[in-house]
Amino acid sequence: MIDKKRINNVEWTLRIGVFGVFLGHGVLAWGVKQAWIPYFTKIGFTASTATTLLPLIGIMDIAVAFSVLIFPMRIVIMWATFWGFVTALIRPITGEPVWDFVERAANWAAPLALLFLYGKAKDINGLFGIKTKDSYRKE
Repeated sequence: MIDKKRINNVEWTLRIGVFGVFLGHGVLAWGVKQAWIPYFTKIGFTASTATTLLPLIGIMDIAVAFSVLIFPMRIVIMWATFWGFVTALIRPITGEPVWDFVERAANWAAPLALLFLYGKAKDINGLFGIKTKDSYRKE
């Protein structure tokens, strides 16, 4: 038997965690955090391009944060998982220790856990629709 209250608590904990990660990173990117510019330049972008892209990335991260908190669509959570993984992985790719990637595992693991909690989408509407109380995996 599935304890729906416990699942609801886990779901909200994960949603709040994803919200915090993406809101925090989004605000920092929107403000063009100077420490992040080398991640762009080390993979071939110019500093000028980085300062143009960072606010756009910030706006997108903020949108992801609020979407996961208010209207958790699987497609957005899939993006959050992918983007969290890529942004953690950029650190060792650009010369930082692998531990900088490991330290950021929760950035992609929390949205991945939400995807596991919600289960597979049955159709295209399941990717874009809000999850329902009946959408938890049946075991």
